[in-house]
Amino acid sequence: MISVDRMRRLGGVSLLVLSALAAGTLLDRSMGEAHAFQSADEHRLSAAIPAGAPMSFADLIESVSPSVVTVQVNSSTPESPLGEGGPDLDNLPPQMREWMERQFGGQRPQPQPRQSLGSGFFISAEGYIVTNNHVVAGADEITIGTSEGEEYPARIIGTDPQTDLALLKVDADIDFPFVRLEETPHYRVGDWVVAVGNPFGLGGTATAGIISAIGRPIGNSTYNDFIQVDAPINRGNSGGPTFDLAGNVIGVNSQIFSPTGGNVGIGFAIPSDIAARIVADLRDDGRVARGWLGVSIQNVTEDIAEALGLDEPRGAIISSIVEGGPADQAGFEREDVVLEIDGETVDGSRDLTRRVGNVAAGDDVRFLVLRDGRERTIRATLGDRPGEQQLANMSSVDQAPVRTAVFGMSLAPLADEDREVRGLGPNVQGVVVDELEPGSEAARKGVQTGDVILEAGGNAVTSAEQLRSIADEAREDGRSAILLLVEGRGGQRYVALQLGSAD
Repeated sequence: MISVDRMRRLGGVSLLVLSALAAGTLLDRSMGEAHAFQSADEHRLSAAIPAGAPMSFADLIESVSPSVVTVQVNSSTPESPLGEGGPDLDNLPPQMREWMERQFGGQRPQPQPRQSLGSGFFISAEGYIVTNNHVVAGADEITIGTSEGEEYPARIIGTDPQTDLALLKVDADIDFPFVRLEETPHYRVGDWVVAVGNPFGLGGTATAGIISAIGRPIGNSTYNDFIQVDAPINRGNSGGPTFDLAGNVIGVNSQIFSPTGGNVGIGFAIPSDIAARIVADLRDDGRVARGWLGVSIQNVTEDIAEALGLDEPRGAIISSIVEGGPADQAGFEREDVVLEIDGETVDGSRDLTRRVGNVAAGDDVRFLVLRDGRERTIRATLGDRPGEQQLANMSSVDQAPVRTAVFGMSLAPLADEDREVRGLGPNVQGVVVDELEPGSEAARKGVQTGDVILEAGGNAVTSAEQLRSIADEAREDGRSAILLLVEGRGGQRYVALQLGSAD
């Protein structure tokens, strides 16, 4: 017989079952209750440790941590005599600069030392390090700190602001511990990940979580979508690696979403396959060469599709072509809708830009386009994409005064002086937008004062009256919308306006 003291020492299910056995009264109902109690225990255990989860990340972190480094950046930035945020005297007009110098006794901005911290990781024994471009932008001096407490100077091999990646190099006669960027990563939403880095300058910090989402388009990033993770990532983690449970680098930590400045469980990493390709380009010659078609494009919206007579929105529509560029030489035309590139469907303007950018300059590419209701194939040899500043300068316009109203816009012909100010050729015709009726469809769809309307329904526009006439003809042809080609601050684009909104 089991003593009461021993029964008290036993607990949970065992106590319940043994008590019943001792009394000889184990009934079916009691067995059912005991089984239910056991199942609840097992459920609580499985909830605490999800199936497939490691009991500890310690072995993984111990293995990869030596490859992760702290990136310390020292830089100097001129400080205005008016204090932080004051004007840079060198960029002021001469008269204003002279007045400012007299007012402030000829003071010139003095360089002020600044220091920032980030993370990075070795990808070779020779000392190549991957980090974020924003970590090292404007750096005068870079110092690398290892997990062993050693410090080394580093130099920039190359940067790519478009993907926020940078490649550094430490020159030393030793072999550094390193990890590899996974070129063909395999991950799914829900997979475990571990981030190692230097949050808030603490150094050598590891956090774990899961992949929350993949393919996130964040901000103005054109050439990569991000992996979203809930592993805590904070300021200073930028440039550090995200590992899978096998120790493969599947991402480079880049951004966080945080209303407070701290971690809220939403971090973003650059996928390792994209990073590997960019780093290989940087390591080769210090720059990233991207294919360039020489067009401005935009998504085909429902109203643009309606204006073009398409059954549904698809592809990307070409709104302008750089004279003498690859598209011009290949025979592209404005209003062409690009449906495919090398046999693969184009899912909007962002997709087309990325796909073209991933092709090497000089390669031949096959495009399927829709023109005048018919599909045709155009082959083009891509060029080398110019710098962002050069691209921005290709299509910049300023505001201009005008008079006559149509579609809720005040319009006037494009004068010679307007062409000169906007950098437009002498043969370019159009009308300039001076004012917009509040709440008009044109205003809602992004038309701004200073924009130039070049075409309507595929026809050149030289006056407000001509635009009104083209709209009337389109209405008589049974069209419910008309497509305007607009030159604005961001380049040329198409805007579809419902014909019912015409004056």
